[in-house]
Amino acid sequence: MAAVANMVVVADNQTEGRGCGTNRWESERGQNLLFSLMIHPENLPANQQFQISMAISLAIIDALGQMVGDLSIKWPNDIYWRNGKLAGILIENTLKGNLIKDSIIGVGLNVNQRKFHSDAPNPVSLWQITGQETNREQLLKDILQRLDFKDGLKERYMKSLYRRKGFHPYTDKDGVFMAEIVGVEDDGHLLLSDDNGKKRRYAFKEVQFVI
Repeated sequence: MAAVANMVVVADNQTEGRGCGTNRWESERGQNLLFSLMIHPENLPANQQFQISMAISLAIIDALGQMVGDLSIKWPNDIYWRNGKLAGILIENTLKGNLIKDSIIGVGLNVNQRKFHSDAPNPVSLWQITGQETNREQLLKDILQRLDFKDGLKERYMKSLYRRKGFHPYTDKDGVFMAEIVGVEDDGHLLLSDDNGKKRRYAFKEVQFVI
């Protein structure tokens, strides 16, 4: 599947940064990378829209991997350094029939911010990791250059998943349980197997990682 990036919009500051649902994004003016890009996927069925999420997530960790290690993608598309959240991604699609016509990808990436003051549980920035300032413009170019939809996207995504090995705590509407990641379906559903051998399938927001 090919995609053409038609427009990229960069903000120096966000006063009402948002994520999915009621989530909010804290960003100090002029310190972070806040951008949205519009792409036009070619012949991408709506039930395969998760390819967009995988592609942008991998582009970001590939670009950041030049500077830091211990990066992963917390399902579905948060970018993590160890147990800290480096970036959040919000994707909104418009459809034409059963195909995706346009996709707007919004990214908030913590770059040079030194302190966080909101009640977000685990933010971390590149500056806090490396102790160095990062050129935000160059980082954006690196991310956009790495955005592609080549074969092997799913395999690369699975290898990059946060907590991809072993049993870890999760919580759903019934409470906390231990489980391991078994897979991610083409439509983005997370597949877990709990410590009793029960298979569990979740859409976004139906399960949370306990960190």
